This record gives sequence, structure tokens and C-alpha cells, in this order.
Amino acid sequence: MAEADPLSLTLTGDRYFNRELSWLSFNQRVLEEAMNRAHPLLERLRFLSISGANLDEFFSVRVAGLKGQQLQDVDLRSIDGLTPGQQLAAITEESARLMSAQQKVWGILHGEIAAAGIEVIGASSDIDQATHDWLCEHFRTQIFPILTPQALDPAHPFPFIPNQGLSIVFDLERLSDKQPIRELVMIPSSLARFVRIPGETVRYMALEAVIRRMSGELFPGYKVRNSGVFRIIRDSDIEIEEEAEDLVRYFRSAIKRRRRGRVIRMEIEERIPEPVEEMLQDMLQGHEAIIAEVEGFVGIGDLAGLVDEDRPDLKFEPYAPRFPERIREYGGDCFAAIRAKDIVVHHPYESFDVVIAFLKQAAIDPDVVAIKQTLYRAGKQSGVIRALIDAAEAGKSVTAVVELKARFDEEQNLLWASALERAGVQVVYGFIDWKTHAKISMVVRREGEQFRTYCHFGTGNYHPVTARIYTDLSFFTADPRYGRDAAALFNYITGYVEPQGLEKLVMSPRDLRNSLCDLIEAEIAHVRAGRPGTIWAKMNSLVDPAIIEKLYAASNAGVQIELIVRGICCLRPGVPGMSENIRVKSVVGRFLEHSRITVFGNGKPLPNNGARVFISSADWMPRNFDRRVEFLLPVGNPTVHDQILDQVMVANLMDTEQSWELESDGHYRRLEPGEKPFNLHRYFMTNPSLSGRGAALDSVVVPTLSLRLRA
Repeated sequence: MAEADPLSLTLTGDRYFNRELSWLSFNQRVLEEAMNRAHPLLERLRFLSISGANLDEFFSVRVAGLKGQQLQDVDLRSIDGLTPGQQLAAITEESARLMSAQQKVWGILHGEIAAAGIEVIGASSDIDQATHDWLCEHFRTQIFPILTPQALDPAHPFPFIPNQGLSIVFDLERLSDKQPIRELVMIPSSLARFVRIPGETVRYMALEAVIRRMSGELFPGYKVRNSGVFRIIRDSDIEIEEEAEDLVRYFRSAIKRRRRGRVIRMEIEERIPEPVEEMLQDMLQGHEAIIAEVEGFVGIGDLAGLVDEDRPDLKFEPYAPRFPERIREYGGDCFAAIRAKDIVVHHPYESFDVVIAFLKQAAIDPDVVAIKQTLYRAGKQSGVIRALIDAAEAGKSVTAVVELKARFDEEQNLLWASALERAGVQVVYGFIDWKTHAKISMVVRREGEQFRTYCHFGTGNYHPVTARIYTDLSFFTADPRYGRDAAALFNYITGYVEPQGLEKLVMSPRDLRNSLCDLIEAEIAHVRAGRPGTIWAKMNSLVDPAIIEKLYAASNAGVQIELIVRGICCLRPGVPGMSENIRVKSVVGRFLEHSRITVFGNGKPLPNNGARVFISSADWMPRNFDRRVEFLLPVGNPTVHDQILDQVMVANLMDTEQSWELESDGHYRRLEPGEKPFNLHRYFMTNPSLSGRGAALDSVVVPTLSLRLRA
């Protein structure tokens, strides 16, 4: 399969890549993993489905926003100078290429999984009588009662089709008088997309194929002249109105409105006749929608349903995260271990259970008097929520900052907020205009005649599911300086009391961007003084123009800059006279790289013991600096410092098996593994961390990565 188009990011401008096209390029890299034969077959299929689900969300949020600007004649230019209309035109072209590539990949994987014993058969496939009889019975009892065919004529208003709704249009002919009729069958989301046919051979049939095959049962007395599948994507963003008096009530109403958002994209089978396509556009008021004709499977994201097949030989070997030995040595007492020294836990290699254990211990400890917690995404089965409820019911003072504006988690967060309030938790919704994106837990414990504060700072969410696949850092400390800063940050969120004199944390939207610029400027000063200037940074997205310009200035001054940007990158590296000292790479593999880390050499080549190391909840985007509550945290403990710098950052820079390098023309080039291939995910799955390994493992030699990196 061809790599991402080298011209896809260079439509305009000499200094920046377009944000939306950069995201499409990232999704292209995800799709490329579906053709990476180093991955097991069903894992490749999972990457294909992820690329489809990613594209759906991109259209329902980012493209929807651009459509809204275009319809309202808002001439808001992108960082690279494109109008909304120009961006939409480029997105339409690039996404069409991406969707075509998805179908080609599905065609290849369809054959490969069939060869491996997992068949996906179509509506017209030859099947034996026993299979036919089973399908008939399954359709009559499990599918037919749920379907509601609706005639499309002046007497029947066109029904509402929800976001990501899949439907079939049938053109029928009545056998009695040859009269034509058009019927719409919406496929309920409550039904699984694939039907597994029983038998020794593993066979699936897509639900729409089953319905087509059984159309005679659905439309007795009619002949099917034609049929076609279509699917729609609606505007799913929620805009916050400044005059919203009750944020909870507003979001409950907005979630309902979102389900009826404007149609942004319509996927239509190529076989649908043109008059039917025009009718659908008219009925769905989708004349402004992007029409995508699909030759193949409609709704690539739904292929995830096939990955659930019980074939461990076609999946990654199961991985059981380690529980930090450092805490086990204290009999599982999180507070004692943290009190002894700061700890960083590296997810998913080390279990998220340690975060749950920290909160559960706080909930039952009679000496704990207060717990404060931010909640951005907590998932549907959340041990964090349970621990907070238990703590409140035990009489402790518990405060939860629930972020209602966490996109696509608004409804779940409303449910959690209600459950927490019923238990006696003080629930706060934060700012109307800003999202509280910082991930912080704070536990106040009575110890002797004094109170001690224990803190957890995370680069990711308090979400037990994503914590198994996202790489993130959890930093635990009992350092009173971090505790005082955390308390000030919570007071800012709950009572708008602006912090004064923070000792450790830097926060947005107040001063995070300026602080980063100052740190970059310090590296420039080192170069001017004749010392090395070096910056390493890892994040999900790099968009902010002020930061990009400061990095360009640092490059021109001679600072050596290594950036690991998994997704969107608007910075253009390797341009003489602008960014020749900047290298950008993206890592896409088994786990999703999510941690945000920044390192400054401080006058010496990296890595070094005197380097300034920071972890953060924020990507380098305008929204994170200007419209979100975030933190940047300096790491001082030597062991934690070494783990983040000499292990995590060095491994990311060394990786050759899952890495892509961004070239100055916008093309991402997959790195060659080389004579000594290195896979950072495999490394962390097989090597204990420095911070959490405990005294029992202190004698274990952890491979020195720094020397190998320099070599």
C-alpha cells in the first residue's frame, strides 16, 4: 500500500502545515498499520476499523465546524492561511483518497482472514440448505421484529436517521400490478453489525446482507428491483452559550439537539441509482453534505465487530501490566510508598490499578479527611467513581470536578455527576468557557498533629479501559510544594480564586505558553553562551503558532530539537534557514502514545542528570493554552527524572519499528528498522521501570538506552 501523499500537507504557506490535512495524514498512518505484516491479522483489521472510526469523528466535529463557518460566511483562516471553503475542498479530496484506500485494504484483509478461517459472506453467496434455514429462522425471530420498513412517498414523512445511522433503500415492484414503490429500512444500532453463522466454519454475514437476502420475507408480494445502503454522519459538536444559566440543564438539552445535528457526510453505495441519491439528499437536507460513494463496505469502523472472534493466534499476545513493586514492598500501602519517595507509574506497562488502589485506600483510611479529584473521562465502569462514593459515604469531604464538556462523554459524565451528588460528593462543573483537562487527585491525611497531602498527577484520563492501551504517566508525590499548588488549582476551579505564587506547577490558561517560551529561550541563551542547546518534547499534537515560531527561532539559533508528535503537526521541519535543526517523528503501534513530556538540556547534551524534565496534561495547541485548565509539572526526584528521560524519552527516540519521520514537504516516511531494530513498546513490556521496580529488583540490570542512542 502506498504511503501518505507527499503533497497532502503543502497546499499553502511556507511556515505551517494545515491542521486538518495533518490529521488526515495521521489517520493514513493508522491505516498503514493495517497492512503491516509485523502485526497479527486481526490486529491489522482492528487498525483498519480504528481508521474508520477516527474518520467518522473527524467529520462529525472538525469538518462540521468548518461547514458551520462556511454556511455563516465566517472568513476564519487556518494557521496556514486557508479559508473554510478551501479547507473543505482539500479535505473532501484527501478523505476520498483515504476512504478508497480503506476499501482496498478491506479487500485484502477480507481475503486473508478467509484464508485464516474467518469468512465474511455476502447476500448472494452460495450457502447450503442448513445455513439458509438457520438464517431464515434467525431473521424471523431476531431481526424482523425490530425492523420497521417505511414507504417513501408524499403520505409518509421521511423518518429521522440518527448520527452514524445505517439504512437500506429498496426500489420494489408490486407483483400484482407492477406498481413501483420505494421503501426505507433503518438498521437499529441495537443490532450487531455482523451475524455469526453457527457451524464448524467461522462465517459472518453483515446485517444489511442478511436483510437483503431475506427481502422476500420483509416484502412479501414484491420484487426487489434495486437496493442500496447509505450511512450519515451528523454534526456532533456542542457549542457553549455564554448566557447558559444552568450548565447541567443546558448540556442535557444540547445532547438531545446533537442527535439531530446537520448532516455533514453521507456514505452511499455506488450501486444506488442517481435519482435515489438526489432523493436522499433532499429528504435529509444534505445538499451541503459531503457525498462519499463507496465501492465496498459502508461503515469501516464497524469491522471492529469481527476482531472479537476468539482467535488468540491472530491477535497480540495478551499482556498483563505489572503492579509497582515499590508499593508491594510497603504491603500495598500506597501512602507509605509515596511518603518514602516520589513514584512515577508508566501505563499501560504498569497497571492503572495502582491509581484505583490509591483512591480506595483513601476512601477507607480513617485518617484521610478530604479527597479532591478532577474527572474528564472516567469510562462506564469506573473504580474511581466507586472510590469517591465510598469516601463520601464514609463521611469524608469529597470534591469532584466533573467536566461536562468532555466531547462524547458529556452524557456519561452527567450520569456520574448525579451518582456522586446522591452520595454526598460536592460536584463542581468548573468554568463555562474553559475545559478542566488537568488530571489531578489530591488526598489530605491526618498524620500525628499535622496534615499531609498526597497527590497524583496524570498525563492521561482516569479511564480504566483507555489506560490499558494509552501510554501515560502517573506521578505520585507527598512533596508539600506540589500539594499546596494542587490545592490552589482546585480552589481556582471551584471558587475562581486565582493562584498566587505557585511553587511547582505551571498552569493554563494563565501562563503555560509563556513559561514554555521562556524555557525555549533559555536554551537559545545557552547556545549564545557557547554551550549546547537541546530540546526533546513528546505530545499528541503541535499546532500553536507562537510555540512553533519560538521553536523556529531556537532552531535558527542552533538549538537541536527532537519532537515526537503522534498526530497533528503544523510545524514544518528541516527547512534551511527556518527549521533545519528540528526533527519530527510519529510513533504508531500496538499502544497509543499519549503522554506529554518536555525536556530541556540546560546547557548540556541530552540526556544528562541536570536536564529540566516536565510532564503535562497539555498538548501544544491554542485550545490547551487558552481555553483549558492544564498543568506543567517539573520532575525533581532523581529516579523519576531518570526513568522519564533515560527510559521513556530515549526509547521513543530510538524506536525504528513503529516510527515515521516528517519531512519538510509534509511527507511521512516510515523508518527502516535497520541492523538493530528497536520497538519501544516491546522494550517496556519486557523491562521493569526504574521508579516502581523496588529494592528487590534494584540488582536487575536495565539495558542502558542512552549510550545506544548516542551511538
